[in-house]
Amino acid sequence: MAKKKKKAKITKGERLLYFYAVIAFFLMLGLKIFCGAWVGEMKMSIEEKRYNIENQEKTNESLTMQVNELTSFENVQKVVKEMGLAYNNNNIIIIDK
Repeated sequence: MAKKKKKAKITKGERLLYFYAVIAFFLMLGLKIFCGAWVGEMKMSIEEKRYNIENQEKTNESLTMQVNELTSFENVQKVVKEMGLAYNNNNIIIIDK
């Protein structure tokens, strides 16, 4: 007589473990996708801020050069002459602390 093969039955506990394993797999997959998107967004934000900082530094440098140009001694003398004033070197007092 041929022996009948017994079917391997999956118990309720094993079924529950498989179910939780599948759920955990999909949750981890979703978390990985979410975190990857979040990190990508943060990197883009950082690069945008760096770009803005570089532009602001260039603007500040340009404005500093303009200020230095406008406060040069020659420019001050030119403005003084246009206003009808005279430059008197004897009236300059240097104060040291």
